[in-house]
Amino acid sequence: MSDLYVGSDEATELERRAVDAVVGPEDTPVVVEDERLVRGGYARRREMRHLLLPALHALQHETGWISPGGLNYVATQLQVPPAEAYGVATFYDLFRTTDPGHTKPTVHVCVDAPCSVRGSAALMGSLEQGGSQVHASPCLGQCERAPAQFVQGVGTPDFVPADADGGAPLPQAGDPSLVLLARIGVVDPTSLASYQQHGGYEALHAAIAAGSDAVVDMVAASGLSGRGGAAFPTGVKWRAVADEAGPKHVVANADESEPGTFKDRILMEQDPFAVVEAMTIAGLATGAEHGWIYIRGEYPLATQRITAAIDAARTAALLGADVAGSGHAFDIEVRRGAGAYICGEETALFNSIEGFRGEPRNKPPFPTTHGLFGQPTAINNPETLLNVLPVVLDGPERYRERGTEGSPGTKLFCLSGSVAKPGLYEFAFGTTLGEALARAGGVSGGELQAVLMGGAAGSFVGPNQLDLPLTLEDSRAGGTTLGSGVIMAFDVTVPMTPVVTRLAEFFRDESCGQCVPCRVGTVRQHEVLTHIGNKPLPADRVALIDDMAVAMADASICGLGHTAANAVQSAIALGLLPTVEGGAQ
Repeated sequence: MSDLYVGSDEATELERRAVDAVVGPEDTPVVVEDERLVRGGYARRREMRHLLLPALHALQHETGWISPGGLNYVATQLQVPPAEAYGVATFYDLFRTTDPGHTKPTVHVCVDAPCSVRGSAALMGSLEQGGSQVHASPCLGQCERAPAQFVQGVGTPDFVPADADGGAPLPQAGDPSLVLLARIGVVDPTSLASYQQHGGYEALHAAIAAGSDAVVDMVAASGLSGRGGAAFPTGVKWRAVADEAGPKHVVANADESEPGTFKDRILMEQDPFAVVEAMTIAGLATGAEHGWIYIRGEYPLATQRITAAIDAARTAALLGADVAGSGHAFDIEVRRGAGAYICGEETALFNSIEGFRGEPRNKPPFPTTHGLFGQPTAINNPETLLNVLPVVLDGPERYRERGTEGSPGTKLFCLSGSVAKPGLYEFAFGTTLGEALARAGGVSGGELQAVLMGGAAGSFVGPNQLDLPLTLEDSRAGGTTLGSGVIMAFDVTVPMTPVVTRLAEFFRDESCGQCVPCRVGTVRQHEVLTHIGNKPLPADRVALIDDMAVAMADASICGLGHTAANAVQSAIALGLLPTVEGGAQ
């Protein structure tokens, strides 16, 4: 396909209908902005590039791939340069730009650690023998019910087989200490009335009565920090956006792709109205009228329930031009990702929504002044947003009664791997690692060997750190991180070399390739481990890994490169990867 011109391939009628359902037919009526500005046709479509990702999803869904003719049609309809449309289509793991020659659904099977230790290889073999089209996938966010599958249909809805049972119950169901998870298993996630009967939207009405400045002050006083890994103070972020003028946005970063993480999936599946309510409060507090939920493409049930919750809230005038009679406008759109870990990075997520490749931007400027569409943006993940509800309802002082001075409140933890009861748990900050593992039934399969904290971007700790308090300050002091709340246990029967090598492979595959340190460093790191295989690492190879880690941490554009060596280096330090003196053989 030419860089400058649309090729000669034409879309089929089915492809045209699929795209038109997203972007509208060619005869889209003109839009009169005022008496001097009339937009319509192609001039208007140039402003609709943010529909590129949904249009590509529509093509993939209807025909099982994105054909040259279909891509030409999308590029023409949205006035996107063909080479750029192709660049976006080839960026994501869930899109195919070559004809598969069949219309069978693709079964994605997770090959990351929690699933590999629970039989994902055997599952893939069984599916392939049964004639299924199988794709080895990075973490699918179902670590509590490993080995995980996600079925990408052709002309039929995508689905997760494990969703057929309605979702596994919370291990802590009925625990009176729960705050963020208290409604799950109690409220019907498909019913606005059920949510309201259990206190839903009381926080929004309290926020409206208090006023936007007071809400931001409460969030700041609570000490609430981001729950995605960076732990940036939420009140500081909201205040910075609130102080900006012009169009503003609130974004829920629900592209949770960190291996071992599944907390936001459960929140959106089982308590979607709470996510919508919390986003609405964020919109009113910051003065933003536009909300966006960017949800990972492998979460069909969560996408369905969040979309239904938005529709129900809009019908009830809890979203729209006059939210709950407040005089404030706020509405939410959903954007579905397409299989790219890097889009969990906030600026890569913005690019993805805008219809570009999901590559991170340089900072500064920061999202609070130049975020989505170059406008001020407050971006938080669903867990962070849910914390706003008790802050507004009960006040910051009551909120700070749980947790510690430096880490107030509660935190969601995703326990997986060699634990008797894997699942999502809510603990007050300050609970120890050993206590968390005990609440999950203890280590299964043998004695504890190591725990991966924070996911692939985190680090391993040994059995000697079970007294580590799970707080932001104590994890930093202990040389590790809470990250997105991953606690992945490995007993002594698990061979760790394949686990660590797979972590290196994950970063190699998920690097966007934009910057040299990460693009080259992740490849070389994986090469070192695969070259050595199961043999001990020579000292010069360890030194090489350390040198590459410094280069990636110092010079990479985003956090992927900054953290790509953390798990590998910690595994070496703990002796999970054996080493020897001397050079490579």
